[in-house]
Amino acid sequence: MSNLLKIILLISVINISCNKSDEASNNQIVTLDVHTAVTMKEVAYGSDSLQKLDIYLPASRSIDSTKILYLIHGGAWVAGDKKDFDSNVVALKALLPQYAFVNINYRLASLTGINEWPTQMNDVNAAIDYVMNKSSYYQINNAKSAVMGDSAGGQLALLKGFKYNGTGIIHAVVDLFGPTDMMDFYNNPSNPNYPLLLQIFMTGTPTTNYNNFLSGSPLYFVNNTNPPTIIFHGTADSTVPIHQSDSLNNRLINAGVTNQYIVYQGEGHGWTGNNLTDTYNKLVAFLVANNK
Repeated sequence: MSNLLKIILLISVINISCNKSDEASNNQIVTLDVHTAVTMKEVAYGSDSLQKLDIYLPASRSIDSTKILYLIHGGAWVAGDKKDFDSNVVALKALLPQYAFVNINYRLASLTGINEWPTQMNDVNAAIDYVMNKSSYYQINNAKSAVMGDSAGGQLALLKGFKYNGTGIIHAVVDLFGPTDMMDFYNNPSNPNYPLLLQIFMTGTPTTNYNNFLSGSPLYFVNNTNPPTIIFHGTADSTVPIHQSDSLNNRLINAGVTNQYIVYQGEGHGWTGNNLTDTYNKLVAFLVANNK
């Protein structure tokens, strides 16, 4: 065989390989090896540049046994990125080695009135629907899912579990200091800038656009069909006042929802060290007990 022909064949093989790689990421034709752990970054679930997610698939997975934890970042709906949860994914993968993790980005709102509510909730729903539709390809069990979020991501996680769980796939919710009552968040702000932010984000006030504020308030969608919920909050949180979680906890108890409420004395809007280790241990135990 001539050297020229060898080169032509080599280029053909490379092109075929590249095409298959593209198909695996875009059309998902190539079969994934279930015996090998797979990480897929920047997977598009929509046409916008922010409608991306990262998927972490464990080795030895199956559509029957591999459960899912969806993660939703915070950032007051106007900032933040899924990479904010990267270190958490590493820690949780070690504690839940048979779980698949899906780390979601969503379109961010702006102070100029772009991507107002409920864009972020719509994106979370779309991202989870995308993964559900690909569950046989990923070999994961979408009927055994949990959702976790911090701050604004906590609000979105709670709403996913309480309001947008018609298929019943969400079996547990992990809420890290998320807002639960948007009307109260507006009327009793912990920061003087919040009412203006919320007025733009919610396209009005609780008086002029009550329905938007209501639709974004997990507190008002608590009922006895909600999935088990675990809440974490610090007593010194100056961003989302702890009474937001107090109210949610009380309502969950009154509705008979399986729940756990962990309060960290003196902690603010997030924490590190021993309390973060405690958070990991408690949320893992909660998922083991409830995402069945």
